[in-house]
Amino acid sequence: MNKSAIKNFAIWARRKLISDITYKAGLLGITDKGIKDPLVQSTKEVQFFDIGTKEPYQITRKDIEKRAKLVNYIKEKEEQSDYSLAYKTVIEEVAYTWFNRLIAIRFMEVNEYLPSKIRVLSSQSKTKLEPDIVTMPFDTDLEYTDQEKTKILSLINENKQEELFKKLFIKQCNALNTVLPALFEKTTDFTELLLNISFTDREGLVYHLVNDIEEEDFKEAVEIIGWMYQYYNTEPKDEVFALLKNNVKITKENIPAVTQLFTPDWIVRYMVENSLGRIWVEGHPNEDLKSNWKYYLEEAEQEDHVKQELEKIRKEYEKLRPEDIKVIDPCMGSAHILVYGFDVLLQIYETQGYTKRDAAKLIIENNLYGLDIDDRAYQLAYFAVMMKGRQYDRRFLNREITPNLHSIKESNMVIKDHLKYFGTP
Repeated sequence: MNKSAIKNFAIWARRKLISDITYKAGLLGITDKGIKDPLVQSTKEVQFFDIGTKEPYQITRKDIEKRAKLVNYIKEKEEQSDYSLAYKTVIEEVAYTWFNRLIAIRFMEVNEYLPSKIRVLSSQSKTKLEPDIVTMPFDTDLEYTDQEKTKILSLINENKQEELFKKLFIKQCNALNTVLPALFEKTTDFTELLLNISFTDREGLVYHLVNDIEEEDFKEAVEIIGWMYQYYNTEPKDEVFALLKNNVKITKENIPAVTQLFTPDWIVRYMVENSLGRIWVEGHPNEDLKSNWKYYLEEAEQEDHVKQELEKIRKEYEKLRPEDIKVIDPCMGSAHILVYGFDVLLQIYETQGYTKRDAAKLIIENNLYGLDIDDRAYQLAYFAVMMKGRQYDRRFLNREITPNLHSIKESNMVIKDHLKYFGTP
């Protein structure tokens, strides 16, 4: 895995997204200085905004509604802090939302996990610039209305490929809401209004994502999602630490960027093999199973009274079934630990005669749990775990399985029933 290329892309992508989204918001009269009203000649059907050019910028109908939602959302945030912070927070939210979706779609198309098997950001042909969805829009599993079909044919005839690409990309995102709802929420809100996407622009996000990172890196492991997320946070993290040196306190908005660190693979393996793995093999000895675990440590020599206590514990472990084991990461980040926990659990299930497909479903339903304070991390953890399920079951995304992962930004609203669910008396 070329981590240097991944890091360079993720840092650049954040800057690019924020720049593009800031520009689009500015066209709508929304800047870091405040929110401007539409020009006086605006109506309910069309709104005009002064952007310093001879002709004002204009939006119509649905986009007017989306802008109103954006304005209201910023004002809600402003009530909790001030306008400057509210504006910055919303721009960041929209940026990471599209970043998450783009890298998720890229991962899925490279691994042929998209339901239609038609590439969205690239082409199977290395010599073809146009994404396959642009040249084969009707070969996908996307359901179009008659009006959408007419519009697509019109855009094809007029050779408006970029407009067609954006339309189809958003359509694909909305379709994925059915199978990955926590990551692909419906984009009929203001996030769609602020999206600037192109496949021909060589300085654009799609071009760099497809060309800067080797496809093999996306096939190697779902861990690439975690590395992407950590590197995406590089500059926000540096900014917060610079503020700390000037005695500026960390706010709750900055905590995720400062605390999200991608745990190195060998540490993850050591932790999982000597916790989850140990619990299982101490009750169900299996040398072949242990041979898969490079970082597993055998029990040190113990005194007799300790051995007796350990034997009692092992007797209890003998009663365990694979479904009984609960693995929770209370600071899951992008789910690196849970993803390897999945791999170890899969091996355990197989020793008990389960197929990989059945085990994948049971693991995600019964064994893995995760929490985080960052919605961005939650989205990517959710995606990573779901991709592990899809790896072993082609129909996994259609089984309506929901991982036991949650994002809790505030603890003020956590009630006792929530804690009891995780085993607190």
